[in-house]
This record gives sequence, structure tokens and C-alpha cells, in this order.
Amino acid sequence: MLRGVARGARDTFTLLLVRSQYCNPGLKVLSSRTEAPNRSFLTHSTYTTDTKSREENKKTIESLYRLSVDVKKIRRLKEWVLLQEVAYVQEVAGILQEMGADEPAVANILERCPEAILRSPAEINAQRALWQLVCQNEKQLIKLIEQFPESFFTTGYHENQKANILFFQELGLKNNIITRFLTSAPNIFCSPVEKNKKVIETLQRNYLSLGGSDANMKVWILKLLSQNPFILLNTSTAIQENLEFLQKSDFSDQEVLQLLSKLKGFIFQLTPTTMQKSMLFSKNVFKCSDQELKELVLKCPALLYYSVPILEERLGGLLKEGISIAQIRETPMVLELTTQIVQYRIKKLSALGYNVKSGSLESLNGTKKDFEVNYGKIQSKKERPMFNPVAPLNTQD
Repeated sequence: MLRGVARGARDTFTLLLVRSQYCNPGLKVLSSRTEAPNRSFLTHSTYTTDTKSREENKKTIESLYRLSVDVKKIRRLKEWVLLQEVAYVQEVAGILQEMGADEPAVANILERCPEAILRSPAEINAQRALWQLVCQNEKQLIKLIEQFPESFFTTGYHENQKANILFFQELGLKNNIITRFLTSAPNIFCSPVEKNKKVIETLQRNYLSLGGSDANMKVWILKLLSQNPFILLNTSTAIQENLEFLQKSDFSDQEVLQLLSKLKGFIFQLTPTTMQKSMLFSKNVFKCSDQELKELVLKCPALLYYSVPILEERLGGLLKEGISIAQIRETPMVLELTTQIVQYRIKKLSALGYNVKSGSLESLNGTKKDFEVNYGKIQSKKERPMFNPVAPLNTQD
């Protein structure tokens, strides 16, 4: 499992979420409202984020105060919501309470996602029915809304959402996985279901062409989606191009499948150009042949995934600590760790008298839990007495 990639992917997820603003059409102005036909969840198309020369809606303010909502917080973060002529504060609060939310929970939801008050009761009930397709009961539903209010209230394209939920269920994804998608990756539901089906078909076709079996294909696809649903934001063309690049780089079909599994599909968020630059950088640094480079990448896919600037920064941090290129080449997985983590771990190990300059870098590797286990072993070894004080001594008369 590629630990460093999992951490690095958080920034990628954030970037993808920012790029998917089309999934939240409620934040756009009127001129863009007529582009998509399936916006049944967002029928209000007259409000704007412009706060110039506008007055706050006094009725909205009073209703929020009655619900003990921190209006100052909303004013500071999303003042434009308070300027809208039409709002449904009491109606939205009533629906949330009907689902089981108490007053503090309602206030918290509206503070975190004030846009909720701009949704009509009909819109919210439609979204409520949609999420109930994958929620066990309304208790689970309201808990999800409390944790992820924006995912529930600001995602549009109602018909696309419904079609994609049904498609994921037909594909074999469990409802608890689909609810995780709804809360953490709502933008994948905004695409037409035909687009998502095409991406899945491309993955299935390539899995089989790379030597995967029909018997394992479904499990492989479901695992890949569960680990990284953002795969669906890619086009089938981009997926095809990345796979072809790996094959042209002399990775065997089996090795390509191995990289796909280790990288959890994050490889599809790269481009052939960025992968080529990263591989060339590693080849120059480690002064290795094409075959040796391939072996290093298979051992540490981070060499393929991370950009040149990130690899340069991490390599420089290791060299500053006195670690040699030869040591890094022997244990390249250390490049999965940020410079700050490496410095912290070296400091802890040095306090025990462990010298990473002459020792193995394996002690630096792994997750936080892995490192603590290794650290504990080194600490126990150091504290262990040279002899057993309770053991009988052999004496001569």
C-alpha cells in the first residue's frame, strides 16, 4: 500500500473539488442557470453572491436568531446568503427537526452551510428521498447531514445523482460506500451516468487486456472505486493514454496492473508528460539503467506519482541529514515521507543513539504506527540489560 501517495492525494482531492464548481450551480449567477436541464434541486436561479449595494433580509436574520444561529459567523463567511430576498429558514429547520435533528444540531448545520436556507422544501425533500436510497434510516441520514451539510444542500443535478446512485448499486457497490461517495466526493454524481459508465467500461476493458481475469474483474473495479472514486472525474481517453505510456515505458502488463493497484488509481490523475519527467529525474539522480529504474518504480511507485519539485525537495531534505544517494536508492520508499516527518523521526532515533547515516533507512519507513513499533523495538534493545540479574551464576569453589 502506497502510504505517501495516500497523503499526497489529499491535495489532489481538494484540487478536484475546487475544479468541480459546476456541481454546485447554486453558487452561480442567473446567466448560467439555463445551461443544464437536470437541476430540479436548484430551482432558485435569481440569487447572487454579489454583496455590493444590497441590504440584509431582516426576516431571514430574525428567523436565524430564533434558532440560535450565529449570524455573525454567517455574515463573516457567506454574507451574500443573508442578502437574498427569498429564504426558507423556518421550513428548512422544520424538515431537519422532522428528520431528528435537535435545535443545536440545526443551528450548527445552518452555520456551516447557510446556503441551505435558500433551498425550497420541495428541493430538500427531493434530495432527502434521494439519499434515503442508500441510507438505512433517517437517523443515519440526519447524522450524515450534520457531518457533511454542504454535500447534501449544495449538490445539484438531481436526475444525474439518482441515475448514478442506481448505477453504482447495479455495479455492486455497497450502500455504505455510496454514502461515503455522496459525502466526500459529491461531484462524481453530477456527471451524466453515461459518462461514468464509459469510464468503468474503459477500466474493465484494460483490466482484461492487461491479463486480469473475468472472475476477479468485478472485485478489482469495486476496490479501485472504493479507494479512489475521483477516477470517475477522468475521461476514458486520459485513462487510455496513461496506460499506454506505462506500456511504452517497457512495463509488462502484469507490472502495469501492479502499479494500478499500488497507486489506487491515482495514476489516472497524472499525465504521460509528468510521469516521464519524474522518471527521468529519478534516473539521473540514481544514475541507473532503464531496467534498474523500472525496478525502483515498482518498488516505490512514488517515484512515478510525485512531481519533480516534490521529489527534489524530499531528496534535498534527506541529503541535508547526511543520508547518501546509495542509501536512498536501497530504500527509495523513504521518499514517500515528507521532509518534516523524516526530520522528526531522525531526531527521535538519534536520541536513542541510532545513526541513520550508517544504518538502514528501513527504521524511518512506514506509517506512524509502523514507525512507533520500530522505534519501540530499538528502544527496548537499548534498555535491555547486558545480563539477566536473576539468572544463577556459575561459580567455582
